[in-house]
Amino acid sequence: MKKLGHLNRDIARVLASMGHTDSVVIADCGLPIPEGVECIDVSLALNVPGFFDVLDSVLADFKVERAVFASESAEHNAAVVARIAQMAASRIDVEQVPHEEFKQRSRVAKAIIRTGECSPYANVILHSGVIF
Repeated sequence: MKKLGHLNRDIARVLASMGHTDSVVIADCGLPIPEGVECIDVSLALNVPGFFDVLDSVLADFKVERAVFASESAEHNAAVVARIAQMAASRIDVEQVPHEEFKQRSRVAKAIIRTGECSPYANVILHSGVIF
């Protein structure tokens, strides 16, 4: 049995397959999943698991170079805005785009990890960095 990293085999597989600049999305339960993009649905119930639970787990196991959030978060989700500031402080480039553009960009992600999160604009596109 695996001892370290993600126990979810689909998340572990996707993260292991990522190359530099490839992207994965961590999404609330309302983000539309584009046709052709793999959906790893980890939702169990409303807010279980939460967006930040999954984000923290992925960040612990994955080198992130850039994070993209919806600009609407600034008005509708203070917790996401606070996390944007933490990510920027940890030397992750942060970009904010309108939510409609965010949805378009999610079309090229390797996968979308759908959480049970039920707060508005709790979504992020994580672009892979390099570990050397």
